[in-house]
Amino acid sequence: MVARPDADVDLAEASLLIAGEEYPDLEPGRYLARLDEMAAALGRRAGDGGAEEAVAALNRLLFEQEGFHGNTEDYYDPRNSFLNDVLDRRTGIPISLCTVYMEVGRRAGLSVEGVGLPGHFVVRLSSPAAPVLVDPFHGGTVLTLEDCQRRLDRIYSGRLRLAPAMLAACGRKAILSRMLGNLKGIYVKAGDYVRALRAVEMLRSLDPESVDELRDRGVLYAALDCFAAAAADLEAYLALRPQCAEAPQLAAKAAELRARAARVN
Repeated sequence: MVARPDADVDLAEASLLIAGEEYPDLEPGRYLARLDEMAAALGRRAGDGGAEEAVAALNRLLFEQEGFHGNTEDYYDPRNSFLNDVLDRRTGIPISLCTVYMEVGRRAGLSVEGVGLPGHFVVRLSSPAAPVLVDPFHGGTVLTLEDCQRRLDRIYSGRLRLAPAMLAACGRKAILSRMLGNLKGIYVKAGDYVRALRAVEMLRSLDPESVDELRDRGVLYAALDCFAAAAADLEAYLALRPQCAEAPQLAAKAAELRARAARVN
C-alpha cells in the first residue's frame, strides 16, 4: 500500500494495518464496514447542501448519535491512535478522530481533507462557496482563522503567527506518519522500546529516505542492546549528516557500541 501514489492510499485501511501490528487477529473488514454504515447513514442526512450543511450532518451523526469524543482524560493512551480502538471506544486524539471524520465523509461523497496545524489536527470540508474548518476533537466545532490563531497563542504563548502554509492539506501518507510519530513518542516515554522500534520501522516503510528515523532506530537498537545494529544506523546517519549539532556525541556513542558489539562477539 505504501508504494501507491498518495491519492490512492485508503487512509482507513492503512490505519487498520498499523493497528494490526498491535492486534494480529484484527479483522479490517469489520471496521471498514462500520465506516461504510456510518457513511450510508450520513448520505441520507446530508442532502445536497453546502459544506456547512454537511458539517452539521456529520456532527449530528458522529458526536450526537455515535458519541465520539476527544479523550481528554487519558490523552496518551496508545489506544487513542489505533483506528479499531477509536471506533470501538468512540474516543481518540485529534488525528484519529479526524481520520474517522474524513473517512466517513469521503465514503459519503464529501471532499474532506486533513489540516496539520502546529500542535493540533483538524479537517477542512471543501465546497464551491467556501471551505469550512472543523475540529473533531472538540465535538466538530467550526473554526475561523481567528480561532486557529487563538489556539496557536495558547500553545505557543503568542510567539507563532498563523501562516497559509499551516493550512495546507495534509497528504494521507503524512497523516499516517503523524499517527506513527505519536505512537513512537508514547512508547519511548513509557520505556517500551520494542513497540517504539516497531513504529519506527513502519515510519521507515512510509519514507525509506527519512534520515531522522534512521537515527532514532539506532538509538532504540542501543536501548535494546542490539549494539552492532545500533552502531550501523548511527554511523549511516552521521555519513548523511556529518555536520549535525549532535555529531560528536553520536560518533562517540557509535564507537562505544562498536566496542561493545566486539566484546559480545
